[in-house]
Amino acid sequence: MKKQRLRMGKLKKKLWIFALLVAIFMGGFYFLVKGYPPLDIGTLASSNDHKSVVVGMGNKGFGEVKILGVSVNNDEKPSKTKVQVSSASQGFIITDDYDNQGSKPYGFQNIEDIAMKAGTSASDEGTTTKNDEIYGLSVIHHEAINRVNIKYSYLGITFDEMVSFEAKVNR
Repeated sequence: MKKQRLRMGKLKKKLWIFALLVAIFMGGFYFLVKGYPPLDIGTLASSNDHKSVVVGMGNKGFGEVKILGVSVNNDEKPSKTKVQVSSASQGFIITDDYDNQGSKPYGFQNIEDIAMKAGTSASDEGTTTKNDEIYGLSVIHHEAINRVNIKYSYLGITFDEMVSFEAKVNR
């Protein structure tokens, strides 16, 4: 009976050590991911009146990125938001109408339908080929856009990214 209790005590101790190691590993992984967010911001472009903007995005992580929400300026809901899924050779288009003939080739899709693939780049540093898929967040609002806030999920962790257009608007 004493041996059984001793074995159970050792087993419990090993289980606690294992649980502690798993918790340390998960905590370290969480802080590593939070410290190096995967969303890569590249192209920033806007219309002359700054009511339509495009934010070029890439995913430098190793899992998919899902956009959860977009707001502009002081957390206002934009009039329209879509994601352009285009090729590096085609680039992006700045438009206030996603449905016109000129916009159709740029692959506008609803945000909730897009999962950005891992290893995509937002900048053209010689690593992209003409056929590489690129993503552009296209936002339309009824007033000039100074800031775009992007809320996204990566590996089950939520991130917020703020992109400023203020320098362009104040010119």
